[in-house]
Amino acid sequence: MTSYTVGLKLGTRAKALTIDAEDALVAALRIKLENPEALVTYVRKSNRRGDRRHPHEGLRSKKIA
Repeated sequence: MTSYTVGLKLGTRAKALTIDAEDALVAALRIKLENPEALVTYVRKSNRRGDRRHPHEGLRSKKIA
């Protein structure tokens, strides 16, 4: 599985979540299933270097070695 970063907009707030999925479409659909009112703005493969510098909410709770 590959990690994807999915950007979404909930009302006036923008959010980015990281999810493991088989491909980008599955990642977007999983996020949409959890948040049906959200607007998916982008899906991309996670950038390990960039995600370490600017962690998303899902990654902040994990300890990065």
